Parts: sequence; structure tokens; C-alpha cells
Amino acid sequence: MKVFFLLLAFAVSFPAGAQSKGNRTALHGAIAFHQKSGSVGWATDRRSSREARLEALKQCGHEECVVVATVTQGCAALAKDSSKFIVQKGATQQEAQTKALSKCGALCQIAAWTCTK
Repeated sequence: MKVFFLLLAFAVSFPAGAQSKGNRTALHGAIAFHQKSGSVGWATDRRSSREARLEALKQCGHEECVVVATVTQGCAALAKDSSKFIVQKGATQQEAQTKALSKCGALCQIAAWTCTK
């Protein structure tokens, strides 16, 4: 009988629907860019994708900036030259930057990157 009450007390303490927060605790990042001016902005470790996008646009500082990358649990990098830009994602900063530079070309440089926890 004591075992039954212990199991009942345990079941009441941890309802069947209780789970870890999973992706609800995942942090978000974003990169914003305005190609004509070269303005760039980024956000890292924001609580929502919307918050990350808004912060990146604010940091970019140009009214025509656009969000070119969003990321959760990883990294993103923006490589650019005078005529084009490339955004790539990776598990690490190094991977994202390497992929962006290799796709962009020899004259490109990393303009921005962000990684989330």
C-alpha cells in the first residue's frame, strides 16, 4: 500500500504532459544586410526568431536592410565582395565562414557572422 501512495505522489508531482522545454529554450540569431550600402547587422542568442530578426535589422541601420539569415543552434556567416553576397550556415563559426567564402569567391570577405548556444 505504501508503494501505491509513493507512486501516486510521484505521478501527481510530474503530470504526463510535463516535458522538458526542448526547442522552446533554443536561442535564435539573425543577420541583416543592405547590399547597396554594405550595411550589416546581426543578433545572437535572442529568445525568439522575431526578436533576433528585429535586432539584426536595428543593428543594420538602413531602412532597406533585409534579413538574409536566421539560425537556431548553429552559426551563419555572410561573405561579400563589391557585387555579390553569400550566406551559409554551419555547426561552428569556422564551418559557416569557410562555406560562405568558398561559395562567394576569392575576392570575398566575411562581413558578419553569428552563432547561437
